[in-house]
Amino acid sequence: MKNMKVTKLLPLIALAMVMVGCNKPAGELVGANKAGVFKEANPYGMLFIKKGSFMMGANTQSAVFEQPDNVVMVTVDAFWMDETEITNNEYHQFVNWVRDSIAFTNLIASGMTDYAVQSKDEDFDEENFRIDWKKKVPWKSKEEDVIDALSTLYYSDGKLNTNNLHYRYNWVNMDEALPQRNKFDVATSTYPPGATARVDTFWVNEYGEIKDSTIFRPLKEPKDLLTEKIICIYPDTLVWARDFQFSYNDPLLHMYFKHPGYAEYPVVGVTWEQAHAFCNWRTKLFNMYSDTEVNEYRLPTESQWEYAARGGRKMAMYPWGSNYARDAKGCFFANFKPYRGAYNDDTGTVTMKVAQFRPNDFGLYDMGGNVSEWTNSAFQSAANTHIHDLNPDYSYMARKADPDILKRKVVKGGSWKDISYFMQCGVRTYEYQYESRPYIGFRCVRAYIGD
Repeated sequence: MKNMKVTKLLPLIALAMVMVGCNKPAGELVGANKAGVFKEANPYGMLFIKKGSFMMGANTQSAVFEQPDNVVMVTVDAFWMDETEITNNEYHQFVNWVRDSIAFTNLIASGMTDYAVQSKDEDFDEENFRIDWKKKVPWKSKEEDVIDALSTLYYSDGKLNTNNLHYRYNWVNMDEALPQRNKFDVATSTYPPGATARVDTFWVNEYGEIKDSTIFRPLKEPKDLLTEKIICIYPDTLVWARDFQFSYNDPLLHMYFKHPGYAEYPVVGVTWEQAHAFCNWRTKLFNMYSDTEVNEYRLPTESQWEYAARGGRKMAMYPWGSNYARDAKGCFFANFKPYRGAYNDDTGTVTMKVAQFRPNDFGLYDMGGNVSEWTNSAFQSAANTHIHDLNPDYSYMARKADPDILKRKVVKGGSWKDISYFMQCGVRTYEYQYESRPYIGFRCVRAYIGD
């Protein structure tokens, strides 16, 4: 009899043990997903920049702008940042990916659907398909249909037509999502009557030219906030001659981007818009091979860049922590223009391989000198007077129809052709987002998941 009672109690005892062990009783608020400790893997080539506070703004009076900088104490959340500037070699990966994606798309459009990922249960969708990246582009094929499909990528002399390396992508235009006039009404489950989104639209005409215009689209659902972009992503190699008249820079013009000898040099001749496209592609590339969702790769905000450059020092004038451009032995800390015409006194004439000088306290290389760097922030001379003190950012995604003054982006760090003043952590200059220079490059950041 006792054994029977014990037997009947066993299921109840087991259930109680499970409830106590899991501490998630049925019928209670326990959360939808399995909670656990998540540790984000270190992105390849990036360093972890811990959260912290610092004095944002120029350490000395501006030598360029009449409006003085307002130095403010701000706090920045943790993020990942590229250890070095994006190199020619890394940007070549982007160029090659775009080239191959166009080649695959042309092959598939020509009827060679085996280059697409196909479902056995469904007919092939000519409008929506995924490229099978496990395949190889048949560049050396002698078949006429393959040669015809790939012909748009080459000139008649067999050289790659870099003007046709177009990258198409889209993003949510937050400038249109945030205004009160477009706020989603949860009571009616609709956007306000007459809500519109001002976005750019792009297309390629019959001559292969990229065309665009700014339109007002009725806002009915989230996808109406999407802005599409088509951009030629090959760097402008002519900047070496265009920006320096009466100067013989032809060897750099012809070799800087394409020759393996410059593989580890920072990529230049890239506009802010091309850098923005690179970040979108880098996110897409990561998601193709990862099952874990992460924050997107992007250009750093001005506050992120400046905080990272200071290396944890709240009042550091230069990234290396000193108030001078030389060490005690008289050696220079970075690649810049130390004297009038004496470019090579710091061992570099123009750009140098990345990571040739010692890093700052965060382990980041070339935050001062070598090449200046694009940030995601829009430029306004007195931006520090109205930014927030937590993760400050003054940004604006300019449309085609906007005036040029709204297309200025903050550039930081100074370059090989600048004097030491511009290498100061708090000094800011600007360039128009559609311009490319032989002294401006970039690096990416990715927001850290967690505290």
